[in-house]
Amino acid sequence: MDMPAPNAVVMARKQKIVARLASVLPRDAVIDDPAETRAYECDALTAYRCPPLAVVLPSSTEEVAAVLRICHEEGVPVVPRGSGTSLAGGAMPTADSVILGVSRLTEVLEVDYDNRFIRVQAGRTNLSVTGAVEEEGFFYAPDPSSQLACAIAGNIAMNSGGAHCLKYGVTTNNLLGVTLVQMDGTVVEIGGAYMDAGGYDWLGLICGSEGQLGVVTEATLRILPKPEGARPVLMGFDSSEVAGACVADIIKAGVLPVAIEFMDRPCIRATEAFAGAGYPDCEALLIVEVEGSAAEIDEQLGVILQIARKHDPVELRESGSAEESARIWLGRKSAFGAMGQINDYMCLDGTIPVSALPLVLRRIGEMSKEYGLGVANVFHAGDGNMHPLILFDANKPGDLERCEAFGADILKLCVEVGGCLTGEHGVGIEKRDLMNVQFDPADIEAQLRVKDVFDPKWLLNPAKVFPLAATASRRAG
Repeated sequence: MDMPAPNAVVMARKQKIVARLASVLPRDAVIDDPAETRAYECDALTAYRCPPLAVVLPSSTEEVAAVLRICHEEGVPVVPRGSGTSLAGGAMPTADSVILGVSRLTEVLEVDYDNRFIRVQAGRTNLSVTGAVEEEGFFYAPDPSSQLACAIAGNIAMNSGGAHCLKYGVTTNNLLGVTLVQMDGTVVEIGGAYMDAGGYDWLGLICGSEGQLGVVTEATLRILPKPEGARPVLMGFDSSEVAGACVADIIKAGVLPVAIEFMDRPCIRATEAFAGAGYPDCEALLIVEVEGSAAEIDEQLGVILQIARKHDPVELRESGSAEESARIWLGRKSAFGAMGQINDYMCLDGTIPVSALPLVLRRIGEMSKEYGLGVANVFHAGDGNMHPLILFDANKPGDLERCEAFGADILKLCVEVGGCLTGEHGVGIEKRDLMNVQFDPADIEAQLRVKDVFDPKWLLNPAKVFPLAATASRRAG
């Protein structure tokens, strides 16, 4: 007797699940054609791919809850997905999972200028939050480099920051409340239109949890009045170590710029070829921006320029107009796209004490020679959030593995000097097996127990954040 094809059971299960999902969503909100699900087989960490079982695109909290209830009953893993800009594989599916995309959750639900908050559906892009309030003179502070595309849901999942987080903080400092749907479909409200809700800090737990505890469908965000003015200054230096020392001295002086951004020579060259910002020929540059009244700006820049001159800069360029400010920022804002034009690269996200910048930059340079792979550094220097871009050839056998080993050594170095594995990209799949470098077994067990409470079946965003052995034992149990 002929045996059924090996995938017959899998196909029957898929058909059942898709039919159930289609019963609670519009038909165009359920995608199961393999040709169409390929668009969701990876996020911005493109080195790894896996097509999902299906993709759903709900348009409301109620639809999200209905989807999760079905998947919970069927034992189907669910991978929440914002805009797919994750650089750590945070939204990469497994073959048996359903991708739950929030890209249709884009409405502004409430704006209160008197109390300085906005409530939005979590699929709304970061930049469009500011777009909704800027005519009234307000803005939303966190500004990751992908802010044109990235979703608020993903920002909350990874606790994203950006160039201006030095002064205004990252997502957790600007998040007031969320609507969260748990894996069994239960909808809970956490926080609200005010700071520091009473009781346990559930909001602090949710922000940065990488989709492990629930799906955020709505968010209440703090909005701020636009500053009276802002002015950047560009500084060029003969070495990355000297630029790093300058950053440390600025922070030690007690000045709080709104941003301190770092670029080294490989990145400068790439952005010049790509955008032509007119940057100086130097080994490293800093972009330091301050804001406030004209008098405040002059006073702060006076202190900063005095510090910079002690480090013998190749060039100091203070902006004198909006056009000059835009040119100073042009190369920095183009950096990731510029690097992508010349090489495959892996973007890391380690965080270190600012005082350790000179040491870490020197060691990255030494490791680059040891591994035989180039590296470009561009990052938020003011708070020590580093983004080394390791250059490799994806078509050359062994290059990706060498790149990963190099990256792991950089992240281990970050932890050794008192930093951590991630500042804003999250752990995802990229750093899950490095968690033991930063956390001891008791620390990891405590985190696993939190996951147990929110998602006892371990169905949300599988194979992420925690070492695979720990995940496997939890799911088996």
